[in-house]
Amino acid sequence: MATTFSPNALCFGEEFPASGAPCLVQIEGDGLTITHELTEPAAPSERVLFTGLTVSAGGLDHDHLVLKWGEGGQARTLYLKHPDLIRAFREAAPDHLSQPFEQAAERVRQVRHRHRVMWASVGGSILAVVVGLWFGADLLVEMAVSRIPVEWEQKLGEAAYKDFLSHQDVMKEGPAVKAVEEMTQRLAEQIPDNPYKFQVTVVKSDVVNAFALPGGYVVVFTGLMKKADSGEEVAGVLGHELNHVLQRHGMERIVKSLGVMTVVAIIVGDQQGLIGLMRQVGVELLTLKFDRAQEMEADLTGLQLVYRAKIDPRGMITFFEKLSEKDEGRIEWFSTHPMSRARADRLQAELAALPKRTSEPFTFEWKTVQDALGGSPVAIP
Repeated sequence: MATTFSPNALCFGEEFPASGAPCLVQIEGDGLTITHELTEPAAPSERVLFTGLTVSAGGLDHDHLVLKWGEGGQARTLYLKHPDLIRAFREAAPDHLSQPFEQAAERVRQVRHRHRVMWASVGGSILAVVVGLWFGADLLVEMAVSRIPVEWEQKLGEAAYKDFLSHQDVMKEGPAVKAVEEMTQRLAEQIPDNPYKFQVTVVKSDVVNAFALPGGYVVVFTGLMKKADSGEEVAGVLGHELNHVLQRHGMERIVKSLGVMTVVAIIVGDQQGLIGLMRQVGVELLTLKFDRAQEMEADLTGLQLVYRAKIDPRGMITFFEKLSEKDEGRIEWFSTHPMSRARADRLQAELAALPKRTSEPFTFEWKTVQDALGGSPVAIP
């Protein structure tokens, strides 16, 4: 019955191929029995005594046990790598081979240790890169956003803006619209080299909210105007929203949602491929959520903008204090936005550091604006 030939070593010699010949090595008594893979039914075996062997470490990674015997044309070299075979050789080898075997084994251990250190270093380097990318992601995103033309940003925001307004009850005239226009104009005049032409729309809704889209498009709900006790409070919210646009926070969120490969593509200049990708996330702009750092940045830069416009910045603070009513029982860690009470405190500290300045009132009467809106807000988001 035919038996399966299962080589466990590699043999080299003049009659063998340069790449070596697979062979089967067995440790028996005082030496080795080596069977070569031949085509004949009964392949001859070669017997080698321990007394004629020399031992060393070898192989590409020095993790083989190398046995040599013979001279001239009869010289042979045998490479053993299988752990069980090396263990059997060690147990059976006579004393005169013990020292060279231990030297070879030590060599193997050293190589394996170096490999472990090397792979640990490689793994550590990869981990460092990943961690660096993770913590440096914001910098990469900022670099990518800076390469996106404002014109693209405006087209993207405009599309989402028009889509949203097509389903809303938009106020096109009246005291509320004129009041928001006056606030926006005073704020925009204090923005040097402003690349945006802000469009602020008042939408009839009892939701106490306002939001900004990339490109300079802002929506203010009448619920927010009803909730505010003064035009200065609404102007503070507008200053916050305008700075989401100026700081390009919306674009940063979009680029993050597109992923690292898109960020890299933008940085290296492949902006053409970005157009289609950005269209895919256009509809997501209406549910865009800014992170905590972006909210705080919009707060502080918004306060400074209101201050430069000679609008009383205390209105921004009092409005956040008003919103803190709905923060009771909420844990800040689980909120994307900083809590309103904490935001109000941070703004109060920022205002205290600014020089005293006389504010200029608006031309409109806030009570007249609110009377024209009628009713009172019923929801705080």
